[in-house]
This record gives sequence, C-alpha cells and structure tokens, in this order.
Amino acid sequence: MSEQQSATTHFGFRQVASDEKASMVAEVFHSVAAKYDVMNDLMSMGVHRAWKRFTLECSGVRSGDRVLDIAGGTGDITALMSKRVGDDGQVVLADINASMLQVGRGKLRDRGVVSNVEFVQANAEALPFPDNYFDAITIGFGLRNVTDKSKALASMYRVLKPGGRLLVLEFSKPQYDWLASVYDTYSFKLLPKMGELVANDSESYQYLAESIRMHPDQDTLAGMMSDVGFDEVKYFNLTGGIVALHRGYKF
Repeated sequence: MSEQQSATTHFGFRQVASDEKASMVAEVFHSVAAKYDVMNDLMSMGVHRAWKRFTLECSGVRSGDRVLDIAGGTGDITALMSKRVGDDGQVVLADINASMLQVGRGKLRDRGVVSNVEFVQANAEALPFPDNYFDAITIGFGLRNVTDKSKALASMYRVLKPGGRLLVLEFSKPQYDWLASVYDTYSFKLLPKMGELVANDSESYQYLAESIRMHPDQDTLAGMMSDVGFDEVKYFNLTGGIVALHRGYKF
C-alpha cells in the first residue's frame, strides 16, 4: 500500500489524514519562504551550496539538455543547471508552493537567470509533462515533504527520457552514532530557536527537523527508486550522511 492510499500519514512526528498533509506542508513553506535562503545559509553554515554543486556535477547535464528541478524553491539548483544547459537548453523550476515559486522567480530574475528557465506550479505526484520529456530531473530537499513518495518517484520516472537521470538530494541518516547525537541536539534544540529568532517561526522549523527523521534512510530510498523502475541506483553520503545524493537512471 502506498503512502497516499493509507488513511493517515506522518506530518513530522504527528499522524494526520493523508489528504490533509499537502495543505499543512504548504502552510509551512508559505511561512518560511521569505527567509528560506537566509535560514539555509545559517542552518548549514553555507555547506548546502557545496551539496548542490555536487548534485550538478553528478547529473551529467550538458549543453542543450532539458532539466526539471522539482521543489525548486528559491532556485539554487535551477541557476546552476541553467548555466550548464546554456541558451539551447531549458530548465523548468517546478514547485507545489506558490510562495516559494514567487520567491524563486524574483531571485532568478534579479540574477538575470530567466532566458532558459520556465516556472511551473506542480505536484510531484502528478507532474504535468509528457512522457519521456526530460534529460535529467533534480529534487533538492523536497521529497521528504511529499505525501506519497513512491507515486512521486514513479511520476518522475515517467517524464524522464530513456537514458535520463534522477538526482534526489535530501537529508538522510548520519553514518556515525556520535554524529547522530550531535545532529539531534542541533536539530531539536538549536534549529527551532534559530527559526524563532530569524524567521519568527519556531514551529515550522520544528516540523522540518521532524520531517528529516521520518524520511527513509539511504538504503530504503534506493530501494524505493528501484521499485518504480530506476536502474543503477546508488547514493553518495555527504557530510557524514547528514545529507545523501541518490542517483538513478531510466534505461
């Protein structure tokens, strides 16, 4: 039984009705959108930028490619991909959340990154694109917020071209017990306080910390990708497994 078919699912550590989760997640991101970039830099001490550059280098994206950046938010990965695909390529920044999409559009326009970028409000579980359409798909720090992850992965598989690649950049399970202990203290003690001080919103960052713990670990996510059809699935642990990049191919 997929997550969406179940009557309930998790919203952080709480169980909620499956058909209510998307709107609850939307409220979180409406709340944090304006301070999202500032908080990302503070939470990761800027390391998130290195994780995203690593995603670019593992993507195999070339000039002229068509790329989909799901849950693209404020456009960091989109900007990297836009430069890589060039004027002959295209990047679609898709996000289910209108507030995040608005912030991303404004940020990229200010940077002059618009000529080969399209913005689409879309649900990852039902992507509004033709079959076999994209050369590569990225989803950075968004999959854990999706209600039915297997359905979303299957939707991504459908719209990829044969030979295309999916790259899932997401928080994961630390590889070392000592690191997991430090990370727990940081996530549940410091992170909500940072959210309160910087974004005037501790509850949203409490949810974000909880959602990380509820996300499938590295091996489980790799298995989910294989189950929907992806081949040669592998993952790269980054920063001791606090983050992992999963990559799979459609053949």
